[in-house]
Amino acid sequence: ARIADGTISNNGAKQVFDALWSGEAANVDAIIEAKGLKQMSDSGELERIVDEVLAANAKSVEEYRAGKDKAFNALVGQAMKATKGKANPAQVNEVLKRKLS
Repeated sequence: ARIADGTISNNGAKQVFDALWSGEAANVDAIIEAKGLKQMSDSGELERIVDEVLAANAKSVEEYRAGKDKAFNALVGQAMKATKGKANPAQVNEVLKRKLS
């Protein structure tokens, strides 16, 4: 349920299962909070981060607009790095595509 509603990523879910299995905690939400696994849900914050990534990576933006799809992946990677992996990758893709079109 936490993956479906975007609270955590698949990787985060694995960490939650590991914690439950090892007996670290019995409450899923407590594990998510304690381990800082909650995905970024503030779309305004994500928009700001994507704007910064685009400004700092003008060469990748140029390459993407010239038809190099790998440049898009580089921009997604930079956005994920900027959010320390907390952004929802699908949301990052959506925001980037909108801003690059």
